[in-house]
Amino acid sequence: MKIGFIGGGNMAAAMIGGLLQKGIGREDIIAAEHQAARRDWLTQEFGVAVSDTVAAVLAADVLVLAIKPQQLRDVLCHLPPLRPELLVVSIAAGVCASDISRWLRGHASVVRAMPNTPALVGAGVAGLYALPGVSAAHKAQATRLLEAVGSAVWVESEAQIDAVTAISGSGPAYVFLFIEALEEAALDLGLPADTARQLTLQTFLGAAALAIKDKSPPAELRARVTSKGGTTERGLLALEEGGVKYLIGLAARAAAERAREMGELFGKDGCS
Repeated sequence: MKIGFIGGGNMAAAMIGGLLQKGIGREDIIAAEHQAARRDWLTQEFGVAVSDTVAAVLAADVLVLAIKPQQLRDVLCHLPPLRPELLVVSIAAGVCASDISRWLRGHASVVRAMPNTPALVGAGVAGLYALPGVSAAHKAQATRLLEAVGSAVWVESEAQIDAVTAISGSGPAYVFLFIEALEEAALDLGLPADTARQLTLQTFLGAAALAIKDKSPPAELRARVTSKGGTTERGLLALEEGGVKYLIGLAARAAAERAREMGELFGKDGCS
């Protein structure tokens, strides 16, 4: 499987690194990147071929669109007709697969993927949606591609990708905000900075690992930590009084709505 990338930013670099670790050969990866300094870095970091022209990547079996959503239409509208057997995987946030297909003159094999930033350390999760014309073999290729940097889940409708964006795409920022707040609280309680950081990060890591291994509902895991009249109960009561669960839901709904808006904004125009 030969894989071409249009764009060489952080997510593309994460995927290239993950693919190499999964056994894909350097000779089977090529990227197109317009910034010379970034081309040099990608070549030095991964030893893969990097071109300054998009045409160089079009002979691949899988084409990954890893450019900014606002740039996608102009790039795709200037591409020549693609080979029907070429799988196109877009990781551009907010741009609908149907619009990508339209800009590519009706190209049928288009998958839209929403990875997240933990992919940079091989711990990402991506939601994927395929247009009806995508074959089972192409879906398997897309799964293999995204699993190089974590895990992948398929959704049945493209509207669900907006929910994926709100939960796993934007979710790391919510977690980082909680980490930030808990670390600041540790400092306010008199703990040294290095101790505050270690306690906070390991608590998040350990809690997530326990939830993955135990598989019990989060409410049950929370109940096990919460003794009647104890410290955890008092802390949780303060969170509930502050409306934390409501605010998290509000954040997710706002992010999903923005994802939908972006799809309408970026997809409204055709090729001129």
